[in-house]
Amino acid sequence: MTETLRVAVIGAGRMGADHIQRLNQRIHGAEVAAVVDVDLARAQAAVEGIPGAVALADAEEALDNGDVNAVLIATPGFLHQDILLKAIARDIPILCEKPLTPDAESSWKIVEAEVALGHKRIQVGFMRRFDAEYATFGSIIRNHELGELLMLHHQHRNPNTPPGFTNEMLINDSVVHEFDAIRYFTGEEIISVQVRLGKATRNAPNGQHDPQHVLIETESGVLADVEIYVNAKFGYEVATQASFEDGIVSIGGDKGPYTRSAGRWGGNVTPGFEERFGPAYDVEIQAWVDAAVKGDIGGPSAWDGYATAACCEAGVEAQKNGEKVTVKLNPKPDLYK
Repeated sequence: MTETLRVAVIGAGRMGADHIQRLNQRIHGAEVAAVVDVDLARAQAAVEGIPGAVALADAEEALDNGDVNAVLIATPGFLHQDILLKAIARDIPILCEKPLTPDAESSWKIVEAEVALGHKRIQVGFMRRFDAEYATFGSIIRNHELGELLMLHHQHRNPNTPPGFTNEMLINDSVVHEFDAIRYFTGEEIISVQVRLGKATRNAPNGQHDPQHVLIETESGVLADVEIYVNAKFGYEVATQASFEDGIVSIGGDKGPYTRSAGRWGGNVTPGFEERFGPAYDVEIQAWVDAAVKGDIGGPSAWDGYATAACCEAGVEAQKNGEKVTVKLNPKPDLYK
C-alpha cells in the first residue's frame, strides 16, 4: 500500500461533509482525491479549497479514477451494497459508515465477498469504540478490574428527530450503536432482543412510539437494557452504567464544567452527536488510515456490521410482536476469528 491514502468520499451530506473536512484538515497520511454525490453541485461545493480533489456524480467513476486508492462511504445505508461490492472488487481500503447495509442478508453478501477476497478491507464506522470514555470502560471490563461484568444499562437520548424518522429507525439508526457497544464491551454475540413499548411522549410524531425499552442478552448471560428516547428535547446524551461483582462504573451523561453561581448550579449537555463524539470520529478515521497503509483495518469489521444488522432485524421484529426474539447469525468465517 502507498504511504498516502487518496480517498474518494462517497456522499457529501451531513456525515460525508464532516469527514471531508476531517480528512483535509486533521488526518495525517490521507488526502481527499474525489467527492461523489448525486447532487453534483453539492460535491463541487465540498471540494472547494481542497487541492487536486475532483467532484463527481458517479461512484464507479471515482473508483476507476487512477488517483483514488481508498474509499469512504457516507451515503444512506440502502446505497452501500453496490458501492461496497465494487470497492471490494478493486481490493482497496474501505471505511463504511454504519450500517454496513440495511439488512442481515445483504450484509452477509458483503461478508462473503470479503472472505472470497481473502483479507479484510472493510472497516465499519461504529465511532463510539474510539471514544476515550468507551475505551477506558472497555479496558475495565476486559482486565476484570472489578470482577465479572454482570449487567449494562444504556441511555440514548436525542433532542428530536428529523421528518420521516420512523418507529423502526429507533432501532436501525439509534439502538444499532448500543448493539455494537454491547458486543464491543463484552466480546460476545447478542443472542436475543426484546422491545417494550410503554407510555409515549406527546412530542413523538405520528407513527413513532417514543421512548422504548430494549432488553438484550449476550452469550454468557450478561443482561443489558437500552432506554432509547429520541424526542427528549433537552439535548443529546449517551450514557452507560455497568454493574460488576465488585463495583459500578458509569460513563457519558453531562459534559463540561459543573458550575455553582448566583444560587444556581448546572453544566452543559451536548446538542448533537457531532459535538459529543467529534474527537472519537477523529481517532476513528486516523486509525483507519494508519491501518490501511499497512494493509489492515483499524476498527470494527464487516462481521461486526453483519452481526449488528442481525440484531437490528431481531429488534424490529420484537417491536412488532412484543416477544423475545432470537438473533440469527451464520457461522463466523475464519477471516474474522
